[in-house]
Amino acid sequence: MKALPEWLCHYQKAWLSGDITAGVIVTVMLIPQSLAYALLAGLPLEIGLYTSVLPIVAYALLGSSMTLAVGPVAVASLMTASALQPLAATGTAEYVALAVQLSFLSGVMLFAFGVLRLGFLAYFLSHPVISGFISGSAILIVVGQLKHLMGVTVTGSNMLETVKGLVHALPQTQLVTLTIGLGSLLFLWVARHFMAQTLARMGLSVKMAELMAKLAPMVTVTATTALVAVFHLDQIAGVSVVGHVPQGLPHFTMAVLDPNTLGQLWLPALLISLVGFVESVSVAQSLAFKRQQRIQPNRELLGLGAANVASALSGGFPVTGGFARSVVNFSAGARTPLAGVISAILMTLVIAAFTGLFYYLPHAVLAATIIIAVTSLIDTETLKKAWHYDRADAVSLLATAGGVIALGVEAGILMGVVFSLGVLVWRSSHPHIAVLGRVPGTEHFRNVQRRKVETVPGLLALRIDESLYFANALVVEDRIELLLAADPSIKRVVLACAAVNQIDATALGMLTQMEQNLAQRGIDLALAEVKGPVMDRLCHTPLWTQLQLRHRVFLSLHDAFIQPLPISSNLRDQAFSR
Repeated sequence: MKALPEWLCHYQKAWLSGDITAGVIVTVMLIPQSLAYALLAGLPLEIGLYTSVLPIVAYALLGSSMTLAVGPVAVASLMTASALQPLAATGTAEYVALAVQLSFLSGVMLFAFGVLRLGFLAYFLSHPVISGFISGSAILIVVGQLKHLMGVTVTGSNMLETVKGLVHALPQTQLVTLTIGLGSLLFLWVARHFMAQTLARMGLSVKMAELMAKLAPMVTVTATTALVAVFHLDQIAGVSVVGHVPQGLPHFTMAVLDPNTLGQLWLPALLISLVGFVESVSVAQSLAFKRQQRIQPNRELLGLGAANVASALSGGFPVTGGFARSVVNFSAGARTPLAGVISAILMTLVIAAFTGLFYYLPHAVLAATIIIAVTSLIDTETLKKAWHYDRADAVSLLATAGGVIALGVEAGILMGVVFSLGVLVWRSSHPHIAVLGRVPGTEHFRNVQRRKVETVPGLLALRIDESLYFANALVVEDRIELLLAADPSIKRVVLACAAVNQIDATALGMLTQMEQNLAQRGIDLALAEVKGPVMDRLCHTPLWTQLQLRHRVFLSLHDAFIQPLPISSNLRDQAFSR
């Protein structure tokens, strides 16, 4: 029993109906999505079906979320295509083999991160960077699918070339294909925004109405496939269709990574792993919170790693947790990962016996499905909030999205990470430094520019709201010198260190030299409210020895305020020599 997942060991009969219902509904939703995302990844459509079986089971065994729906998703599919298109021709056997290797490498990375308990590393991708990356990717995806809506062939290595190609191809637009595509797009849009409310007004429960609206893609696929088949629109009007989709279960595949392939795929695999992990955990945590459940990030790494390895073994491409399917899974009543296992079983039946039904499915409908799915990923709300709260975060989001659109997915996310880290370094290298005074009648101290406070003539009290290290040591020193130049009567400088968590060797050297320079000018340097860990490192330094000998280390800033100031530098030096 210990080898079984915990949810299975403690499974309750009352959960079964919800898991079965959710499994069926998610399967109906997953069929068109798996085909569409294989198209987006540049792979044969059956690969999307293969990717929707074993990964779900693998995650169910090792993952920690009870309702996360793992499988092919839009962003991972785009990243797969972006990584592989420079290496092989789309849809070829070499391209498929590279997709398998990419999935395997991503799975190994995720699993290794989980074993080493390195889940925290993914949080180096800030929310604005992830939001900008996903928004930029969504725009790329939409532009890339327009050719299928128009029924034209367009090639381009970047968005600008694709747009130019679309403009040149306008005269070749197939009107029937465009009508089917735009009609599907309109129906899916209406279903997303109005169908649930309409069905609820007609008497369905709110929950059932919402679920029915989520199944609109399958309705679209069924209706348009029947339309093309009945009227032979593929022959009469040149509507591009899926054609033959191989029937039967996938063969197990072993990914063999040679050094050359490893060198080409490790960075895309790492980015897919990190982005997929962050996206999955955010979805899983939001759903778990609604049921007072907990997500274990390191177990999520193991589960997602196993899912990607399983995808590679079944000839698939990288997978992660999908937002829309997870929400549907949750809303449909899923209580455990058994819902995913049921979905995998049903997908197996589809692969084994029903792929022939997809022959007349128009590519334009798959494109419409993708467009509707990804437009919700364009996150303007985060941009608005960030712009009003923190412009630097907003610029990080825009820089990432712009980098993705202009330079590609890998360059875009790297640009966002570099920009975010640059903002972090700039902020810490320009710390907020407040001149403090005492709030009358209290022992509390506040910024003299914000409150009416009491100050002591000759005493300069400063609060440095950042750790002191090599990037800001000179900035702090320069600020102190400016304040001293503005008030020649100052006899003591007190640094309130409540916000200082670390002082590195460069900052220590600056403080030591400053203490000596100030002493020669008859000015004391004192420290107050030094944290224990900082004190532990300082206590073995000459600076600390000097400050202790001169009684210039204070437990609180109030103690520094009531300590008498030196009368003159000569008297102070005589007292120290004795």
